[in-house]
Amino acid sequence: MRKIKTNNSQETQELAQRIAKTLKGGEVICLEGDLGGGKTTFTQGLLKELGAEGPYTSPTFVVMKKYDLEDGQVSCVYHIDAYRVDANGVLDLGWEEIAGNKKNIVIVEWPERLSGILPEDSFWVTFSWIDENEREVLIDERFEV
Repeated sequence: MRKIKTNNSQETQELAQRIAKTLKGGEVICLEGDLGGGKTTFTQGLLKELGAEGPYTSPTFVVMKKYDLEDGQVSCVYHIDAYRVDANGVLDLGWEEIAGNKKNIVIVEWPERLSGILPEDSFWVTFSWIDENEREVLIDERFEV
């Protein structure tokens, strides 16, 4: 894992935008960390750079949001918030088809709740609080930034 410090939400989104430029499709991106740690802010940066239409909000109560993309090799981004569900609940949403499609990118918040169904080659990003604005972000070495 590579350690990066962000000093505010804009820097967290900019980090995500740099990563988004390298995505090809088929990635499952697992975002872990405490509440308010930066997972949704990071996701907003990814979605914006990928060209998804906003607003970009966490799907805490609806569990999953789908963003259709117009052009490019990626056709959909799925944002899953597993805080209120378990693996069986996500399987019922069509997980295997969604995660297995190379034209999709899947972003998972609270991935530890889905440990039994996540692909072995999932990408991981871990957020830790430093203070109100600063975060330590550990990113998967396979991400180019």
